[in-house]
Formats: sequence, structure tokens, C-alpha cells
Amino acid sequence: MRIAKARLIGPSGNGAYGALAVALSFFVFAYSFRFGQAAILVYYALWLPLVAVDYRRVLGNYAHYLWIFAFALLACLSVFWSAAPGTTARAALQYLSHIVCALIAMRVVDTRTLVRGGLIGTGLVLVFSLVFGVYHLDPLDGTYSFVGAFASKNQLGFYASLAVLFAFAALFLGVERGLWRLAAVGCVLLALYCLKASQSATSVLTTAAVAGLCLSLRGLELLAPFHRKMLFAALAVLAVLAGLAAAYGGGYEMLLGAFGKDATLTGRTYLWQQGIAAAGEAPFFGIGYQAFWVQGFAEAERLWAAFFIAGRSGFHFHNTFIAATVETGLVGCLLLTMVLLVTLGGHLARLLSAARDVEALVLFTVAALLAVRTFVEIDILNPYHVGSFLLYFSAGKLADGRRRNAPRPAVPRHRMVPA
Repeated sequence: MRIAKARLIGPSGNGAYGALAVALSFFVFAYSFRFGQAAILVYYALWLPLVAVDYRRVLGNYAHYLWIFAFALLACLSVFWSAAPGTTARAALQYLSHIVCALIAMRVVDTRTLVRGGLIGTGLVLVFSLVFGVYHLDPLDGTYSFVGAFASKNQLGFYASLAVLFAFAALFLGVERGLWRLAAVGCVLLALYCLKASQSATSVLTTAAVAGLCLSLRGLELLAPFHRKMLFAALAVLAVLAGLAAAYGGGYEMLLGAFGKDATLTGRTYLWQQGIAAAGEAPFFGIGYQAFWVQGFAEAERLWAAFFIAGRSGFHFHNTFIAATVETGLVGCLLLTMVLLVTLGGHLARLLSAARDVEALVLFTVAALLAVRTFVEIDILNPYHVGSFLLYFSAGKLADGRRRNAPRPAVPRHRMVPA
């Protein structure tokens, strides 16, 4: 039996396969630490074989994506000065291949399919956590919290945030109708319960902030592009001023107190101090991608002991910029930040300029969620993580959209001159 190419790589005809592939990818990202290397092979098997179907259409021209690959290429090069070259080489190649899979997904999956796959995937992840989840004691603040099937409540909260985001797209952006809207309502209920059970202040606050931003942008779509830009600029200035006023007026402490947190964010401020000190040892190019948290290294062992991490793994600086600077220096931090900011700003520019651009609104929402979380998590820094997958998916959509919309040089027409 022959399968038409459009059923696999045509964004308008591969809805079933694309949604399933996205959903399974999300599940693998969430629980690969439980199921091992076999789960990662499933992820590769979902995307890489599509290259054999039509490599030109699936891969595109990677010369247009050099800015997207910049950080990953530096991570690969860091093996030459890494404190743990074996670890760096393996992790950097995993990160590079992970980007390739995300860009393949970007070429063969449209926005509606991404939303459907996101709803299915986050729903499966949350249900699995509710069925097999456990409560963990935080030794730093002495509280119990629901971590689901993860090792951290923040990861459970992140998937709950993504479920709310995709449900928002399905319910309020006109992406879906009928049964998919019911599925979106179910995902929201699951997500809200998991957010409450996990007591993850990071996830609750970022979800509320991004949902409010999206509702505001949805309202801005009712205005003409010029007035939309002016009003957005005014609202952005007011938001910054309100944030500064709240920070200096004690709002920061009140907000943390509402979630039972202290001013140190349960030790994160100490971690940031240690990360900044470590970054100062090799400020320009770092000590090598993923070469800090290595068993046997003195500083890593000291911090694991200080934070009661008995497994001596799965720990980080809880800040993307600090972690990137420690591992790849200021150069690597700037390259990764460039990908995030260009993606965020590019989709925002599309959103404010077009009469209606659902893709830009969905992907800007995704990028905004990732951007907010960079200050407290490292979602975009590791391979096989839903955050990095969505970042490079969104960046690729932006690059492809710019190329399609770029003006083409006029082809001169030659007139026939009579002899």
C-alpha cells in the first residue's frame, strides 16, 4: 500500500500524523527519564524518517537558519575547551539533533496541528502524572507538594501551563471547533487541578501573566495595525512602570508571601550567586556545554549536598542566562538570547502588523511563556525538552514566514524588436 506524501509531510493533509507525532514527542520529553533511551529513539523515529520522503521539502535550506543553529554550534565547539569533554560532546550532539527534529516538525506541522497535538500531549502527560504521581517533601522549606510522575513540581506546573496555553488557542482564537473545544475544556480543568496540587508559584504566575497578555493581544486585534502598535507601546510602558512600582513598593514580598515563599525563593538567590561566581571563572566561552553538573566535580558536589540532592543529578541554576553563561560564556548566552528575542519580537511584529494572524498569536504566546520562565528555569537550554522544542519550532516558523514574505526581485521582460 502506498501512502501519499501529503499524508506525512503536507501541513494541510497530515493532521492526524502531525498531531500524534507532536503529542508523543511531548510525552517523551516529559518522561524519557523514566522510560530510558528507548523513548528518545521513538522521538527520533517520529521526525527523522520524513527526510527520506522528500528531503528538499522537509529540510529546506539550512543556510536560512544559521542564526537558529548558532548556539548549538558553539555548544558543539565547546568540547575543545570543556572540563568534561565526553559529557559535552554527547550533550551538544543531542541538542543539535534535537533542533533538527524541531525544524522538521516546523516544516510539516501547521498551527492547528500543533495546537491539537499540544492538547493531546499535555493531556496525556497530566493524566499520567495524576495516575502515577507522588508527593515530595521539600527539605528547604519543609512542605509537601505534588510532583506528579516528575522529580520536580515545576516541571509538572510547566506542562499544566502549556495545557492552558493550547486550550486558550483552541477556545478563544478560533483555531478549533466542536469536540476539540470540549477537549480543550478538559485540559484546562486538568491543568488547573495540577497547578493547585503542585503549588508551583513559578507556573501559576507565568500562566496568569501569559494568559492576560494573550487576552490583551486578542483585544488589540480589533484595532487597525497603526492604532494597535500605539496602544501596545503605551500598555508596555505602563506595565513596566507598574512592575517597578510594585517591586520597590513591597509588592514583590507580598506576592511571594501569598505563595508561602521567602525572599530567597527557596534558595534560588543563593544558587544564582554561586552561578555568577562560577561564570566568572571562564566569562567568555564558559567551561563547556553541560560540563558543570558532573559527578566528581567539587563545586557540583558541594551544591548537591547543600540542597539535599541525593541522586546528584537533575539539578541546575534555575536561571537560563546564568546557566548558559557558566557553560558557554557570555558569547553562548548572547547567542541563545538572540534566538529567544528574535523569535519573540518577530512574532510580535507579525501580530501587530497583520489584520489577523493566528499563527503569530499562538507562537508569540509560546515564546512569551518561555521568555518569562528563563529567569527561574532552563527550559530552552537542554535537549529533549518541550521548551527547547517549542522555541526552535517557533523560530523556524518565523524564518520561513520572513522568507516567503520577502519581496522578490523583478524579472525584466524583454521585448521583441522587429528586424
